[in-house]
Amino acid sequence: MPAKPKSGKKLRVTLLKSPYGTGKSHMATVRGLGLRRCHHTVELEDTSAVRGMINKVSYMLKCEEV
Repeated sequence: MPAKPKSGKKLRVTLLKSPYGTGKSHMATVRGLGLRRCHHTVELEDTSAVRGMINKVSYMLKCEEV
């Protein structure tokens, strides 16, 4: 069952630091968020699954509500 978005809110996520050298699971998490390169920004639905992924690699992201 997919996670439900919180009332249609979106999050703007930007990759600030390279994921290389952080381990396979962190690199896969960054790719799963749709981030491809440094300073790349994506807008994602505000779901619990996305929040968990952001929490895992928060030290290399900038996140803001839209």
